[in-house]
Amino acid sequence: MEFQNVLEQRRSIRQYTAQPVEDEKLHQMIQAATLAPSWKNSQVTRYYVVKDSKKLAEVTAALAEFNQKNVVNAPVLIIPTIVLNRSGFERDGSPTNELGNGWGYYDCGLHNMALLLKATELGLSTLVMGIRDAEKIKEILDIPENESVVSVISVGYSDATPDMPKRKTVEEIAHFL
Repeated sequence: MEFQNVLEQRRSIRQYTAQPVEDEKLHQMIQAATLAPSWKNSQVTRYYVVKDSKKLAEVTAALAEFNQKNVVNAPVLIIPTIVLNRSGFERDGSPTNELGNGWGYYDCGLHNMALLLKATELGLSTLVMGIRDAEKIKEILDIPENESVVSVISVGYSDATPDMPKRKTVEEIAHFL
């Protein structure tokens, strides 16, 4: 699939079939994410891939009510985290600039975009959700204290074909000086 087609076909999907996602495709998605750049190659993004039905139910319960409905039948939830105080920090632990851990979150966004685009290329659909109980998720998945939950990404086969939402034009978002 051409890259432009992948960009144009990617959608945030809120309806899934119950068809399982192949492990090989999940590995390919995460491998694609590892190719994204990061601050001084710090590679602080971590992924917790939830497929077990009991854990899926527990993590789903930690989502906002409307997102609980959005992930019905989604066979996989991926929880991206960042290792804190590495990306955007000097070796002595001091922040390099005013963004501090913001660089780790930025790096995670780059990694996640690669993951989402690879999912699209593989015929999978995704939804990135930010309204969640991070502490509950950390407890459910035994995520270390030095990691911060960034989002929850549902992965599965789409049971919907939404149109592309309206996008702003280059003229609306770019300033050429």
